[in-house]
Amino acid sequence: MEPKIDRKYTAFADSKKVASGGAIDVAAKVKKFLKTDPKAQILIFDNISSNQIEIDFRGTPENVIQRLEDLFEASDVKKSGPGRPKLGVTAKEVTLLPDHWEWLARQPGGASVTLRRLVEEAKKKNQAKDLLRQAQESTYKFMTTMAGDLPHYEEALRALYAGETTKFEKMIADWPKDIREHTWGLAETALKK
Repeated sequence: MEPKIDRKYTAFADSKKVASGGAIDVAAKVKKFLKTDPKAQILIFDNISSNQIEIDFRGTPENVIQRLEDLFEASDVKKSGPGRPKLGVTAKEVTLLPDHWEWLARQPGGASVTLRRLVEEAKKKNQAKDLLRQAQESTYKFMTTMAGDLPHYEEALRALYAGETTKFEKMIADWPKDIREHTWGLAETALKK
């Protein structure tokens, strides 16, 4: 995946955390790290989703930063189009059955207003469940990549999904410090004490 300007990331070289912060800051720190260990295998994770991102580290630090800035600038240009870009509104396709469209057409404000209202209501209603699911999915992705071969990995996953905080902490206690701390940071929402 490509990095986004408004997200925070964490980079690892094996089990060591190399950098954390915005994409440009992380890229600069990783590039500096690669000077001391050019063969290091770097993995960079989105701090919310744990999706991995790709950054091209070829060339000078200035080249790396410039490519990221160009990427961010290009993604800003892509955002403008149909809809109301200044408000962050973009047009996308929604597929509904004919009776759904008829019902939406009869609603005050029309289909767009009604759909936005329904989405907002659903977001509020399901917020706690959504946060729990997101924390579990993000922790699972990170653990699978970084801790899949570590002791008690499967037991830790079971404890995560069962909401067993004490058992989860016990299962990850012997993991390398940076992996353990990042894993706990991701899981914290799912394992509130």
